[in-house]
Amino acid sequence: MVAGQEDQARLEEGAGGVSGTDAESNAGVMPVREGYGFDTAALEGWMAAHVDGFTGPMEVFQFRGGQSNPTFKLVTPGGDYVLRRKPSGQLAKGAHAIDREARVMTALGAQGFPVAKVHGLCTDEAVIGSWFYVMDMVEGRIFWDAAFREVPQDQRAAYLSEMNRVMAALHGYDPEAIGLGDFGRSGNYFERQIARWSKSYLADEDAGRHPDMDRLIDWLPGAVPPGDESAIVHGDYRCDNLIFHPTEPRVVAVLDWELSTIGHPLADFTYHALMYRMPPDIVAGLGDVDPAALGLPTEAEYVAEYCRHTGRDGIPNYDFYIAFNFFRLAAIFHGIKGRAARGQAASAHVEARVAAYPRLVALAVEAMEACRSA
Repeated sequence: MVAGQEDQARLEEGAGGVSGTDAESNAGVMPVREGYGFDTAALEGWMAAHVDGFTGPMEVFQFRGGQSNPTFKLVTPGGDYVLRRKPSGQLAKGAHAIDREARVMTALGAQGFPVAKVHGLCTDEAVIGSWFYVMDMVEGRIFWDAAFREVPQDQRAAYLSEMNRVMAALHGYDPEAIGLGDFGRSGNYFERQIARWSKSYLADEDAGRHPDMDRLIDWLPGAVPPGDESAIVHGDYRCDNLIFHPTEPRVVAVLDWELSTIGHPLADFTYHALMYRMPPDIVAGLGDVDPAALGLPTEAEYVAEYCRHTGRDGIPNYDFYIAFNFFRLAAIFHGIKGRAARGQAASAHVEARVAAYPRLVALAVEAMEACRSA
């Protein structure tokens, strides 16, 4: 995959996390946008042949959220389904790999992990013009606010605990044992990621240089903590990528597996834990609130809970992981800035992403300094 292509596309469109002010515009479905339609009769024929119990007729709606892989709701007399497809047009090699999404969800579903049931993957572009897969429509609640203000204060901690538990369960699977041993490269995850994003940053001259990004690039490679681990990682685990039970603090499906791979579980967990330091106008987060005052666990308590679930004594050099993840996000936003400078990024979200870039750099440096002084 071209470095950052998938990540930048998601963030340009607002799919890489939205602020609370964007939540309403990203929720629900609408008529299919112009240019996103396809041959519904051909799809019905495919569904009849590949989806047990399917009966027509079928109505098609498009989800409002800005996913880089367009997503549709299929309404039928026997039940509703979700279709995710590659976008049309020329795509970068390896990007928009919906076959990988279908594969990881199928493998995890077989283990009892909460994902939507995948009914089938179609790689015949003659059906609707691109590869796609169809899965069950899972009913429940999606929360766009990391503080879970929609639920009573005395229940909020239970929702965060459930997020924590489900992520720990994901990291507990042996990729080889569940048929995903070749789903990504094992080992040296941080070294490879730091090199990838450093190269991407340095190569994009249109976006310019930032002295603190240069400092991070100098410091990160020599600060990687000892020990190496490999697990299935989600890559974008946040509250708004989870479907909760309609009335209970229970995750019934984890969504958006576009960035999943084999990686270091602590990189995945600490990316998720960025919510404690993330300004909510950049990505849904708790960076401007006192968690305890809202009935939520503190960052330290949340980390300790993950460690209990995964049998760890703690996470030494925790601030390294935070610095790494803010650096990675900053590098992605730097790439968006370069695309905007070249006239290649036209989303309404781009201006906000470009403005947020130096703030992410500052948060990365803050964590770097905390790690260096520990």
